[in-house]
Amino acid sequence: MAPPSASDDRRAREPVRLRRLRRWSVAAREYRSVALPSLVALAANSSTSLVAGAVLGSLTETFERLPGLLVLVPAAIGLRGNVFSSLGSRLSTALHTGTFRLTLRPGTVMGDNVATALLLTVGFSFVLAVVAKAFAVAFGVPDTISIPELALTSVAGGLLASVLVLGLTVGLAAAAERRGWDLDNLVAPIISTLGDVLTLPALWVGTLLLGHGAASTVAGLGCVVAGAACFVYGATSRREVLRPIIRQSTPVLFAAVVLSTLAGLAIESRLELFADLPALLVLLPAFVSSAGALGGIQASRLATQLHLGTVAPVAVPARPARRDALLVMALALPVYTINALGSHAVAGVLGVASPGAASMLAVALLGGFGAVSFVVIVAYYSGIAAYRFGVDPDSYGIPVVTSSVDFVGALALIGAAVALGIT
Repeated sequence: MAPPSASDDRRAREPVRLRRLRRWSVAAREYRSVALPSLVALAANSSTSLVAGAVLGSLTETFERLPGLLVLVPAAIGLRGNVFSSLGSRLSTALHTGTFRLTLRPGTVMGDNVATALLLTVGFSFVLAVVAKAFAVAFGVPDTISIPELALTSVAGGLLASVLVLGLTVGLAAAAERRGWDLDNLVAPIISTLGDVLTLPALWVGTLLLGHGAASTVAGLGCVVAGAACFVYGATSRREVLRPIIRQSTPVLFAAVVLSTLAGLAIESRLELFADLPALLVLLPAFVSSAGALGGIQASRLATQLHLGTVAPVAVPARPARRDALLVMALALPVYTINALGSHAVAGVLGVASPGAASMLAVALLGGFGAVSFVVIVAYYSGIAAYRFGVDPDSYGIPVVTSSVDFVGALALIGAAVALGIT
């Protein structure tokens, strides 16, 4: 064992207060390097999620015309974020470990990951249609449209949105490689943003394929077959990168679909609250998406730290993990302030009722504190559990966070509004 150096001796003799100050200084520099790009991405997420909220309010007639479609919406939005945020997280790990190559050839890390994302988005868009139909019938939604109709809307609209999100995810990874960006701090907020903004209009485009008689029926049945075929191919493929991702992602994405569909039912159960104060409906996508993006930052950073060995998979979080949790909580304050005031402003532009700026801020901060506290815990322990069980935390962390926060976030927003007497 080497004798202690002079610098080690000096540090050992330093007062405890000075050592703590040194650690805080290092942490502050790290926070600045992470917080700025994350805040930019989160601000973009909030801004565009408000657009999604405005779109959600404008599709009321479509939801009335196609019963059961609203049950599908939160899960459809969440699916895009789950699949492509996980893709971005895996590409980020590849960048950190030096295995990333910008090529779409089969058998490469990038090529097989892109193919996996497309297989999962088509397959689970079909699963989502089945789950939404089952839940809508079980919970008494009258005159729900058929599974082929839901599948056609979900698969066609989902594929349209996914192609656009995929292009940006790959472009973001390429830019991160060239410019030295840390993709862990960007992928969850940006991909969540695109999922929010693109999925709703894409689903509306999917609804335009309905109502054309036999052609719509055949197309819907084709989507059912395509969805099932994606699972068969993924489970039996010999491509060494693709097959494990499909097998590991399937259980967690199925759970995500179920939880997100419950979020749709939770929203419908308190429809009178959102009908009386549509500003809360405008707030909802940004509220849930921000919690998912914040948890996604922590989940993605934790996955990279586990792969690099800088964090141990232990029950009590180590210092780097605790720092990341504090960073996420600190980022939540400005983000939810933007969400609240932005929703109030959008409601004013749309001419719909709002409880007022102060009440919107109180609801967003109270509910947001509960939702973000929840995702901080889930992000850490889901990543640790995945790593301990020998599966890739990149494929599990973000889907678990974003899907669970769809349901818990909806409940947190409703609960905050009720607790504050905003009904």
